Amino acid sequence: MPVRIQVVLDEAERAEFRRQARLEGQSLSAWLKTAGKARIAEKRNQRPFTDPESLASFFKQCDEHSGSGTEPDWAEHRRLLDESKTRGLPTA
Repeated sequence: MPVRIQVVLDEAERAEFRRQARLEGQSLSAWLKTAGKARIAEKRNQRPFTDPESLASFFKQCDEHSGSGTEPDWAEHRRLLDESKTRGLPTA
């Protein structure tokens, strides 16, 4: 049997949650339930490192996931980041 709960929100939170629920085609209630279930699933899938082997396994999985390519040159990457910060600004 369904039960009701009361959630205390300020007006801004309620408006933001309601707007997002509408964008996703859900009622506020359905959206809150979906968000809560997603949070539980996310926490359930997180496994703490319990020993050095579990940590090593994690890094091995990261290495396998990253592929065999080379990492970008950091100096070039940094230059592009800095350039993008000034793009569109008036020149002095």
